[in-house]
Amino acid sequence: MTQGENAVAEPYGDAVRQYPADVVGGAAAVPSGESPADESASEAQPAQAPAGDEAAVDLANLELEGEIAADYVEGLLDVADLDGDIDMDVEGDRALVSVVGATLDELVGPRGEVLEALQELTRLAVHRQTGARTRIMLDVGGYRQRRRAELTEAGSNAADEVKRTGVAKKMGAMNPFERKVVHDAVAAAGLRSESEGEEPDRRVVVLPV
Repeated sequence: MTQGENAVAEPYGDAVRQYPADVVGGAAAVPSGESPADESASEAQPAQAPAGDEAAVDLANLELEGEIAADYVEGLLDVADLDGDIDMDVEGDRALVSVVGATLDELVGPRGEVLEALQELTRLAVHRQTGARTRIMLDVGGYRQRRRAELTEAGSNAADEVKRTGVAKKMGAMNPFERKVVHDAVAAAGLRSESEGEEPDRRVVVLPV
């Protein structure tokens, strides 16, 4: 871990360890053998949008979450003396806050570990102010978008291999966000998958028909 990563992560290490992994990646961890639908309930596709005033209220709430999160992340950047501009958006039924700038690698860390810790802390900050659980997504320099593309390809390739061999394939350890992407890719290929193991070594197993 670099000096910059330490500057961001170390002051919050106890807080990160205190809260469960379901906040980190946006999906609740479940015991081995449960379905990816259970594991990734909070990462599921957005429900049908409400109509009229209810939709307007939901959008306003998400925009408020984004503003709170952006202020919090900006404060962390100032404390760590790191550069970065902050963009806010609403994607489906969640707010999205992205950090763009020059010192991005330090905010991502190995395998996105620093980014996951920052996202957890940001969600906790939003929860403290709104009193409601949030599914806000934090990204840095487009890392999640790139990682999603990589994992979608990996999930599709694993599904092709299982179809060809008829043998289940166990993939590498992943966080909840990463497992959700792989589960979706496997389902799109017409196979099923499940997660097994405990965090941080929990992983996806692609199953034959």
